[in-house]
Amino acid sequence: MSKSNPVLANVREALSTVIDPEIRRPITDLGMVDDLTIDANGVLHVTVLLTVAGCPLRNTIEQDVTNAVTKVPGVTGLQLTIGAMNAEQRAALTSKLRGGAPAPVIPFAQPGSLTRVIAVASGKGGVGKSSMTVNLALALAKQGYHVGLLDADIYGHSVPDLLGIPEDARPTMVDSMIMPVPVEYVSADGKKAVLKVISMGMLKESRDQVIAWRGPILDRALTQLLAEVFWGDLDFFLIDLPPGTGDVAMSIGQKLPGSDMIVVTTPQPSVAWVSERAGTMGSMLHQNVIGVIENMSWFETVCPHCDQPHRVEIFGSGGGQQTADALTDRLAHDVPLLAQIPMVYALGAGAEINAPIVIAYPDSPAAEAINDVAEHLVTTKTSLAGKPLGLITN
Repeated sequence: MSKSNPVLANVREALSTVIDPEIRRPITDLGMVDDLTIDANGVLHVTVLLTVAGCPLRNTIEQDVTNAVTKVPGVTGLQLTIGAMNAEQRAALTSKLRGGAPAPVIPFAQPGSLTRVIAVASGKGGVGKSSMTVNLALALAKQGYHVGLLDADIYGHSVPDLLGIPEDARPTMVDSMIMPVPVEYVSADGKKAVLKVISMGMLKESRDQVIAWRGPILDRALTQLLAEVFWGDLDFFLIDLPPGTGDVAMSIGQKLPGSDMIVVTTPQPSVAWVSERAGTMGSMLHQNVIGVIENMSWFETVCPHCDQPHRVEIFGSGGGQQTADALTDRLAHDVPLLAQIPMVYALGAGAEINAPIVIAYPDSPAAEAINDVAEHLVTTKTSLAGKPLGLITN
């Protein structure tokens, strides 16, 4: 069998279009094509090495390789062998993905990082913070941006359920490096959205396992999720923080100084008051509070008497603006009310049955409001306040 047949050049070019679905790079760049020959009859012999033997996306890679090479002129057949990298090959891949860095580092905290980091916070639970984070991430991804999503709510991780990720879905390990779980949607308006997602819920042995961590153990887990996950090149990195001002929120602020923060609240004044504290603590940790989202602002219903739609403010009104005004005064810079999101079934229970609202119902008022926030993030520049600039002084 020949390794110098001119057809092989076209085959290699075709294989370079096959993207590893977890790492999101061509398999040729990752050293996954181990052997490539063609015999006198035009039958191609290809050996592809998976990062690990039990790679959950083996069938996807096998099908993509088959589709790519069988279209090459001169290839009359295919004999595809799927193997797995040995320890030395995985170590080389890990080193390459880390850019030769000797130890795990948090890429988003490095000078020169072009990824915009946005932490989504709330003063208390039950305000729809996770739903806002998931839908905002998908709204950005629908615009073609590379988006990563970290579910940092260690104790109440709900992102996997909101995204419809199966309970048995697990990230792939390449030595000590973790590959985020890819999530892909095609929305009702035909736009594709791809996310890279990691949640502590994916790393537990079972969904009902209780996590009871504090202090150093919790801090090490967060460092692992930030530094030992291969996020790749991202335009936006969204973090779903746990509610309140506890250990996780403080650790994220310390590990990612200069990141942006959005505060989610509801219309009640009592909720607005605790929401102010979440934004204030973020500012104390050198995060830039860029705005407030008011969720559950109203419920629209048709009056049985006049047959006209009416807004019913079930939880009152004004909490979002109250939070924005208070943070503007306290932080001495403009903290706008970015959006008021109406209450709709699709944003709550409907999301767990169908899909997040920006995917399932992109023309709904709630989805349009979230898309407006995403557009605001795209068109505004991140602040340099608190960011490490890598300057050297004598």
